[in-house]
Amino acid sequence: MARRPQKRQMKNLVAEADQFRRRALLGFGVVLLALGGLAGWYFKLQVVDHDDYAARAEANRIKPRPIVPGRGLIYDRKGRILADNVPAFRLDVVPDKAGDPKRLVAELGRIIALSPEDIANFEETRKATRSFRPVTLKLRISDEEAARFAVDRWRFPGVELVPYLNRRYPHGDLLAHVIGYVSRIDEKDLETMGETNAAFTHIGKTGVERYYEETLRGRIGFERVETNVEGRAMRQLGVQPATPGADLRLSIDLDLQRAMVAAFGDHDGSAIAIDPHSGEILAMVSLPAYDPNLFVNGISHADYKSLIENPSRPLFNRNVLGGGPPGSTVKPLIALAGLDSGLRRPEDKVFSTGEFHIPGQRGRGWRDAHGGAGWTDLRKSIAASVNYYYYKLAYEMGIERFDRYMQKYGFGAPTGIDLVGERDGAVPSPQEKARRSREPWYPGETVNAGIGQGSWIATTLQLVRGIAAIADGGQLRRPHLVAARRDGYRLPWTPLEQPGPVLITERPDHLRAVQEGMIGTMMAGGTGRAMAVGAPYTMAGKTGTAQKISRKGGASFNPHLLPYHLRHQALFVGYAPAENPTIAVAVSVEHGGYGGTTAGPIARKIFDAWLLGKMPEPDPDAIPIEPLPAAATTVATTVAAPQPPAPSSQSPAP
Repeated sequence: MARRPQKRQMKNLVAEADQFRRRALLGFGVVLLALGGLAGWYFKLQVVDHDDYAARAEANRIKPRPIVPGRGLIYDRKGRILADNVPAFRLDVVPDKAGDPKRLVAELGRIIALSPEDIANFEETRKATRSFRPVTLKLRISDEEAARFAVDRWRFPGVELVPYLNRRYPHGDLLAHVIGYVSRIDEKDLETMGETNAAFTHIGKTGVERYYEETLRGRIGFERVETNVEGRAMRQLGVQPATPGADLRLSIDLDLQRAMVAAFGDHDGSAIAIDPHSGEILAMVSLPAYDPNLFVNGISHADYKSLIENPSRPLFNRNVLGGGPPGSTVKPLIALAGLDSGLRRPEDKVFSTGEFHIPGQRGRGWRDAHGGAGWTDLRKSIAASVNYYYYKLAYEMGIERFDRYMQKYGFGAPTGIDLVGERDGAVPSPQEKARRSREPWYPGETVNAGIGQGSWIATTLQLVRGIAAIADGGQLRRPHLVAARRDGYRLPWTPLEQPGPVLITERPDHLRAVQEGMIGTMMAGGTGRAMAVGAPYTMAGKTGTAQKISRKGGASFNPHLLPYHLRHQALFVGYAPAENPTIAVAVSVEHGGYGGTTAGPIARKIFDAWLLGKMPEPDPDAIPIEPLPAAATTVATTVAAPQPPAPSSQSPAP
């Protein structure tokens, strides 16, 4: 059957044209929308975010670099350098640019000698520091190492050889406890200093370096440096200069400092010389000392171990942190308190039988070192160091009034010296004892306090300040080390203002009587007469001995024959020339025996150096000092809690 031909359908051209137009319009709209979005994005990039991207581009080309200022220099009173800066190189690493730290250290170790301590310090600092901040891998790169690194610099992105000024102490251990030292900044230091000071690598840790840290540090500056794609500096585009730290001029006299150290010989102890009319410290030593240069770039474990295991404790600043019973050196001030309180007149006499008894307690006795002195007035009590006079005076004064006068003279509180961490000390009192124990206050403790024994804790600073006040007409001044500052090499020195003095007595006649007693100490019949022999000037002073162990009953002994660590603390305070003092000193010799035979001769050498320009000579008759055993580290800077006085206790010799 034949197939019928199908009927051909005609296209709807109008409908197809409409459909095409709709699709074309839609496509065109999508294209316009896309072009609009692209134009908007370009507008945002080029206009809205222009400043941000321009800054980023500029940052890729221009790097701000901190300019660390030079640390201020430190001079002595005659302009001699005590702390300066020397050029050096260090190796800094920016962790987020340097890659794997272990690989980096291994490769750098082939070029630059890196000690295990360098690596350990780097790892510790890197973990505690933000990754974009430079971390010092090694300080003090040698010239040869710097040259080798410069050749291979391209292999170590994020590693820079940075020039800087390294702190140096040209006189080593001579001024260790005065100037102190700077050392590398740790995380705790960064928190204290703030982000703006993060570019500093060192900070003052002890001494003048720490107390005047902000003055010596200066302010960081910045430079704008154009770099290439490798980060290498091409040219400088601008700079905001750093402000150097201020220079400091100390009141210390370098020659007197040397003389003071030489005067001690092999003895341990401390001494301070002060200008009584200004409070300026002329010399100050704590012996033994240490070399502060060891700490500047990180002390080795071996060196630090040798210092902390030394039983003489060279790191311990005896003048600031030490202290102990002042012994008889405090008698001139106790005598002044007796006069000002109205309990005594200069001509009043007491009869020293050689043993003092509290009324109603005949079984207890406090003895004089040299037996009964007979009738004794104030001048004789100081010159011959008659304990009986002070036993009786302290008992009659009472501990409350005694405590008030001693605090008035500067004991029991810091002197205010420009060093950090000064100890308060302690004056015997029921309140002070209550803070340490629950035992009541015994009358015998008041008697002991009258000769500078018992629960006294007086620092060498407090002693020299008090004796300088006697030399200066009763003016109690703030002892200080820094006399002036200079904020630029070409600028003049500006004296540092000091607080005004405090008057400790309103009776010049009372003060004169005490001064005459101290002058008598250095003459025939006085406890310091031997040290004054042949002196072309007049001295005023007071010897003292701080007891280390108690005497039993009537037994007597020579402290020089005791084991070294049990010997008494030898002390001396005084000033010269007596008529117009220019120097006052306090000397404390650990385990020295007697003040008159050990501390006194040291003070004489200090006086001679200052007044005559005579440097101490070695003592050919000096007895060698036995080394202190490690197990016997008890020194007079530590005072045990006071106990009730033993019957028939006998005081140490003055």
